[in-house]
Amino acid sequence: MRSFFACPLRRLGQFSIVLACSLSACSPALNWRETRPPDSGVSALFPCKPDHHVRRVTLAGAELMMQLSSCTAADSVYALSRVDVGQALRVTPVLQALREVAAENIGGPTAVKDPQPVPGMTPHPLAQRLGWSGKRADGSTIAAQAMFFTQGTQVYQATVVGTRLDAGAIDTFFAALKLN
Repeated sequence: MRSFFACPLRRLGQFSIVLACSLSACSPALNWRETRPPDSGVSALFPCKPDHHVRRVTLAGAELMMQLSSCTAADSVYALSRVDVGQALRVTPVLQALREVAAENIGGPTAVKDPQPVPGMTPHPLAQRLGWSGKRADGSTIAAQAMFFTQGTQVYQATVVGTRLDAGAIDTFFAALKLN
């Protein structure tokens, strides 16, 4: 004869095992954290701890210093760059150059996404959210979405690149951008 408590205890044990497995499976691949890249004038929410770099780039015929913060999480690269173009007349050519470089890197057609203004940004007709999908040299797929925005003579690009993009993670990354 089985005890009255034997069955419920066995079920409790099974439930505990299922719960423990479920909780271990929930360890997040995306560990969101607010980041203020040094001297960038922007705050961002990255899904991983970004590295910060400064490098010289040539955009629209001008040699400029670019600040870049980036990290990799869930097989996607999240990046935020800033360039001070120094003069208001350089904003449009640099924005256009950044958009062209992004399109060339992915190789697919450009798709304009829903407008998503960044709080504190200077309005500009090229300040948009764009997307691309294409093929790498090995034939595998690659996709990217980028937001371009400005504040005065500062030009920003926030980008997510990966094989398969998580729409919710991209929306979180872009929606959290704020200019100081």
